[in-house]
Amino acid sequence: MPENTRILELLKTKSSTKQEVFRNTKSVFQKLTSILEGKSNNLNSQMSEEDKFVELSFERKGDFESHITFSGDRLIFHMHSNVFDFPSSHSIHKTSYVKEDKLRSFCGVIHVYNFLNDSFKYNRLNDVGNLVARIFVNKENHFFVEGEKQLGFLFNDFINQELNKETLELIVNSAMIFTLNFDLITPNFRDVNLVNVHQLLDMNSDNKLRTSKSLGFKFSFENK
Repeated sequence: MPENTRILELLKTKSSTKQEVFRNTKSVFQKLTSILEGKSNNLNSQMSEEDKFVELSFERKGDFESHITFSGDRLIFHMHSNVFDFPSSHSIHKTSYVKEDKLRSFCGVIHVYNFLNDSFKYNRLNDVGNLVARIFVNKENHFFVEGEKQLGFLFNDFINQELNKETLELIVNSAMIFTLNFDLITPNFRDVNLVNVHQLLDMNSDNKLRTSKSLGFKFSFENK
């Protein structure tokens, strides 16, 4: 049957490629997790000699999520279990690299989120995090990064860049530096001088008043 032939062809091409991308992305994530753990241990031992109150820690949350905590911040690296393509209008489809092989555009994705560590410490379930970066990896280990500041332009050569330990170290370093420079700026007094009873009761009982670095605040660099 011609339908079966077509189905088999799609399974051998698209489905097989997606499985390959998944395995490749998972391998990258495992290397990334190892780097996070090593960086946490190394920096923590150095900081303990300078200021024992500035702590760093690492936590693995299953196969697809790892946390690194430093001072008041937490970076969460989360690998999505699915594989994605990009809209036909995306610039990736205009490259000679993808035109030569359409299956090269299928990518796994690792999200990097920044949360306030107090959100977890005090179980503030209403708090939100900020997406710092998205790391896209294809079947040939080529990658690019969408992200804030340096993360948005240092790693965008999808045609030539391949992920390795040194590159992953650079991505982690850039994410941590951005996070450490991403400060809370107090809002204008007139913008926060009213609070309702519900907010006050929540704040007094479970500290549920929603907080994030960007909620009701400006990025520190927006004032420069």
